[in-house]
Amino acid sequence: MSIASECVRLSSGYTMPLIGIGTYKIYGRDTIYEVIDESLNVGFRSIDTAAVYRNEEDIGYALKELLHKYNLKREDIFITTKLAPSENGDSRGIERAVSKSLRSLGLSYIDLYLIHWPGAARIPENSQQNKDLRACTWKKLAKLQGQGLIRSIGVSNYTIDHLKELLSNCYGVKPAVNQVECHPHYRQEELIKFCNTEGIHVQAYSSLGTSTSTNLLKDPVVTDIASKLNVSPARLLLKWAVQQSIGIIPKAEKKEHIRDNVKLNFTIDAEQMKTLSSLPQSKYAWDPRNVC
Repeated sequence: MSIASECVRLSSGYTMPLIGIGTYKIYGRDTIYEVIDESLNVGFRSIDTAAVYRNEEDIGYALKELLHKYNLKREDIFITTKLAPSENGDSRGIERAVSKSLRSLGLSYIDLYLIHWPGAARIPENSQQNKDLRACTWKKLAKLQGQGLIRSIGVSNYTIDHLKELLSNCYGVKPAVNQVECHPHYRQEELIKFCNTEGIHVQAYSSLGTSTSTNLLKDPVVTDIASKLNVSPARLLLKWAVQQSIGIIPKAEKKEHIRDNVKLNFTIDAEQMKTLSSLPQSKYAWDPRNVC
């Protein structure tokens, strides 16, 4: 069975592919079309985007043609998008944002809708106001889920403290997913343990580090283990997450990279996993720990 067909059951009751394609910083109608075309061709059935990525409309355009090409139905595809921080806490703005995403993507419902960031635009990170805005946002999303516009709701970049606060008053709907930076250089072990205990699926972004740093891909420990397994460092890093049931959304524009990203039918042995999970820690993306 291809890794692309492996799914996890979310607390909402819906299933979500363990791996998907990320589209952060992938722009242009033709480029998006080619990326989604090849991704569907090799078996990907999950697509991750966000309002701030400004590519929802191009994804919608591609899906309109490509679902037919691959004889797929809407329900065969899992679409994730996210609320922009500028709309956090704005009930009417959230409704407009969801409606806009639905129109742009050409959908009647969104499979997973995430709060992209625990803070709000133009509000200082240390402001206590962020807590009230988050609560307002979650209340509205729970209502929209109840209306069927969204099937599952979740969060992104939430710390344990943010999650505890949310779970204390979640309006009857636990977050289904927490999408966070996670890789051998930033393992988030306590956060993952907490999420697993609470039934929140952890999905990793920046699995390979970031486009501005090759430190993770070129880490001598990573390259050595990859060489021993006869796989690329990128495939090793993706498998490190998947082998722990952590979801991944690798982004790629080149066809060969898209194809490689689903070739994860190998095993990292226990000693190698232990070695990878003992590397010095280094965070590459933005840090939500300062958001009150």
